[in-house]
Amino acid sequence: MTAMAGQIWVSLISLGGVVLGGLLSYLVQHRTQLSAERAEQQRQRIALSETRRAERLALLERFIEASAEAERCAYTRPSEWDDTDDWYLVTRDVMSRFWVADRLLRVQFPRPLPDAAHAHFLDLNRTVWQGLPDGESVRDYLEGNRSAFLDAAREVMG
Repeated sequence: MTAMAGQIWVSLISLGGVVLGGLLSYLVQHRTQLSAERAEQQRQRIALSETRRAERLALLERFIEASAEAERCAYTRPSEWDDTDDWYLVTRDVMSRFWVADRLLRVQFPRPLPDAAHAHFLDLNRTVWQGLPDGESVRDYLEGNRSAFLDAAREVMG
């Protein structure tokens, strides 16, 4: 009978070892899977962040290019023009692109960047379509809000 009891104990200990080993194996695999999932989620967050940054940078570039074109239009503004002049036709297209670029910044960026961009847009829009009083410099008139926009852009992208 003792031999039988010994065999039962050996079997139970062996079964316990199998159960314990299986449990430990399951826990290790589960932990490894969770770790791999977290690492993948982190990679996806980083990729999304990089994509958004690239999109935002492209929008800033688009706004700055349109702003530069609008400035050229302000500098070349004739004293008299009508809606058939080449200057007007070119400027109308430039200002339309500039308007769209301004609105896209409002969609993609947190304040205060869109506010600074819009103030710069309004300055340029006034300068292009209404002109400036005699003796006032286009560069000097635009400098304040242009600098505020660029500073806000640097802060947001920093």
